[in-house]
Amino acid sequence: MKSSSVKRFSLVSVVAVALVAFGLTAVGTAADPIKIGAFFDLSGPAASIGTPTKLVAQMVVDKINKDGGINGRPLELVFGDTGGDPTKALMVAKRLVEQDKVSAIIGPTRTGTGMAAKAFLEKAEIPTVMTVGGDPVVMGGKFGPYRWTFKTPQRTADAVRVIYAYLKAHGTTKIALFTATDGFGKFGLDWLKQLAPEYGIEIVASESFAETDTDMTAQLAKIKEAQAQALVCWTIGPAGARVAKNVKQLAMTMPLIQCHGLPDPTYIDLAGSASEGNLMPSTKLMVADQLPDSDPQKAVIQDFTHLYKDVYHFDKQYPINTHSGYAWDALYLLANAMRQAGTEPEAVRGALENIKGYVGISGIYNLTAEDHNGLGPDSLVMVMIKDGKWVLAK
Repeated sequence: MKSSSVKRFSLVSVVAVALVAFGLTAVGTAADPIKIGAFFDLSGPAASIGTPTKLVAQMVVDKINKDGGINGRPLELVFGDTGGDPTKALMVAKRLVEQDKVSAIIGPTRTGTGMAAKAFLEKAEIPTVMTVGGDPVVMGGKFGPYRWTFKTPQRTADAVRVIYAYLKAHGTTKIALFTATDGFGKFGLDWLKQLAPEYGIEIVASESFAETDTDMTAQLAKIKEAQAQALVCWTIGPAGARVAKNVKQLAMTMPLIQCHGLPDPTYIDLAGSASEGNLMPSTKLMVADQLPDSDPQKAVIQDFTHLYKDVYHFDKQYPINTHSGYAWDALYLLANAMRQAGTEPEAVRGALENIKGYVGISGIYNLTAEDHNGLGPDSLVMVMIKDGKWVLAK
């Protein structure tokens, strides 16, 4: 072998050894980004929720990367728009997994789109932290396995428990139900019926509506005749405000209690004066300034609020609402799991199941193999709209 060839061979060998020593290879480096899929309702009826969720997701990734990423590797979000359509949600999930080769997924926005993608994501064995309100994504049984599926918003059952505990404490025993006909509304109705006896509550009327309905006075007139002591409505988005307006139009004097998906300044904007006095369970995010300093969530929420309002100025277009923290919590749960276990799917999944005491925006998470949500009723508070502002309900 000629001397020049030997020198070239030696140089290549030295470089190769150095690459191995530093954990680098020809096909990737320690700085290669970790791709996380993020699909939300960026268009359609729930775009007002999905779009700011996307902004928060990017805000969180920016923060994590600024703090050093995941063991030296930055996160990179790959977005998809479900449009609120289950078929499209499944197509987007397949694209994220099969084409974009993401390591994990967060989202979507609504329970129906989450369920549409769930079976595929379970089969593909992709750790997925959903940001949907409904429980079926993590229930198992007839809803399918949830080994790879987690979620950050509170369970529907816990929101119902918070409402019923409040009603019981105020001596309310007879209520009427008004629920949307979509998957979220139907699942809320199931829990409202199932848990009522536990709290000594009788359901004296139950009506439904489509989320696209513009006038619900016919159904509400029937409810008014039942003389219930309170009206519990279960929906998200603009439909909730239309219900409030119709309730006021009919001069219904019973308290209107909305679900945990509606604490949002947009609700007040749309319902106007009809929102005054409305009650609903909420994450602590909506009343952070009213929390005692001893609450471990207060500092975390204040950090989030500072970034959202003062650094990114998202509040100018999308005021903070109860949904705002879901993507933050989803990404930090994944980040914490990956810091501990790396990015191999099974290792991430196992690490997620063992997260204990993570203080998030929506609560303090304690996950197990059986509980892929990790929150309880104590992560919610009852709030009331008073003078156009959110206050802790007494």
